[in-house]
Amino acid sequence: MQFIPLFIILPLGAAFLISLAGKNKTKFCDVFSVIITFALFILSLFFVFKAKMCATALIYKVGGWGLPGGIILVLDGLSIFMLTIINFIAFIINIFSINYMKRFSAKHRFYTLFMLMIAGMNGVAMTGDIFNLFVFYEIASIASYALVAFGTEKEELEASLKYTIIGVVGSLFILLGIAFLYAYTSTLNMAEIASRLAQNGINSAVIFVSILFIAGFGIKSAIVPFHAWLPDAHPAAPAPISAMLSGIFIKSLGLYTLCRIFYNVFGMNDALMHLFMFLGALSIIIGGFLALGQSDIKRLLGYSSISQVGYMVLGLGIGTPLAITGALLHLLNHSVFKSLLFLNAGSLEYATGTRNLEKLGGLRTKMPMTSATSLAASMSISGIPPFAGFFSKLLIIAACIESGYIGYGIITIIGAILTISYILKFQKYVFFGQLKETNKNIREVPILMKFSMTVLAFICIFGATLMIPKVKDYFLKPAVDSLTKGIKYTNLVSQQLYEK
Repeated sequence: MQFIPLFIILPLGAAFLISLAGKNKTKFCDVFSVIITFALFILSLFFVFKAKMCATALIYKVGGWGLPGGIILVLDGLSIFMLTIINFIAFIINIFSINYMKRFSAKHRFYTLFMLMIAGMNGVAMTGDIFNLFVFYEIASIASYALVAFGTEKEELEASLKYTIIGVVGSLFILLGIAFLYAYTSTLNMAEIASRLAQNGINSAVIFVSILFIAGFGIKSAIVPFHAWLPDAHPAAPAPISAMLSGIFIKSLGLYTLCRIFYNVFGMNDALMHLFMFLGALSIIIGGFLALGQSDIKRLLGYSSISQVGYMVLGLGIGTPLAITGALLHLLNHSVFKSLLFLNAGSLEYATGTRNLEKLGGLRTKMPMTSATSLAASMSISGIPPFAGFFSKLLIIAACIESGYIGYGIITIIGAILTISYILKFQKYVFFGQLKETNKNIREVPILMKFSMTVLAFICIFGATLMIPKVKDYFLKPAVDSLTKGIKYTNLVSQQLYEK
């Protein structure tokens, strides 16, 4: 149990030390940050096996204080699932950043903000207290606002300002919702809130809070119609941060919080499920069509993220075990293949100095590793068998048919066709065709950048092994169980908390 706070302590401590000692010690920043992110990933794997052996949620009382005033950290199947994804992707992106961030000044500030973002996302995944969820949410958000503007050029500053304004509005929605919820339940502990809502019932105030939370967390999820910030923020940010934002940020601060609150605290009902399905389908189609019209690689991938998140929201809206399994598996797959695609975009910009599709072409021979890893990610996001993305999309389509939502099943297939279309456009304009005169002397990116891309490409190719029963039982099934049990699961956590 004593290891649980390390998910927050390690990155916060690293941010503090790097900010103090890292100004003139670039190698120290590189090595120390990699050690910290690797340690967090190993710690996540430790708890994957620990939770399976305990077969129950792991609870840590900060300072030894229990309810009602104490801060509680809870690790259940869903929390551990998210922590593993967050810290693995952060570790891989950290390695990529060692070479990529040399082109920016004040590298130690990048690592400081990067560590704060990780601490905030880990805290969101672990906290059992809804106000502290907001606190960690803000830590990660504020770090992301600064990282989007890290290049300090006009484009970056404008995108960061827009992102900050929209993000602050979302934060106000969430904070207002928490205030109303506290006034109704007289507690901030999520397990207690679930128990009291089950006892007192749902009234107009709780419905209003639900609307506020959907808007607030929907902004961070970048689901339509709350997506306006994402297409500007992703192209402006450095490639490692674009990968973080799309790969894990929108899931940990958006989708995870929506899952946790509406499945385990409020409890899902027919109205919410239909709303989730509608928003998911809308995001799939609108994000896909908007991606088709882009000539900036990172902007294309940004709109693609909106579309892919729609699959997850649709699966969560259907709410059957099969649909939730598909949604969480797609969350994992998207974290891998979209992070890889943004790292590919960063490699292309690093080598050629442009993200414009029309200025690229024929790079398959000049950048073979970037081309090969990009192809693996493209096949996975397109849902081509036997790549990992195929299985998560197949489960969501099967869940639509199983539940009788044939229309939504057709929409997911249309979304898959749109995905293939804009990915083919990306591949054609970047890696095929005639090599431009300006790009004849470019070279492949440094080895650490190639290493990060290769690891993620390997998972895109062999990620289907997660569906092997023993692997699935350790990693995916506990997360699915946390959601399918709904508020009953939270009540079990509450009972365990009082017993302790």
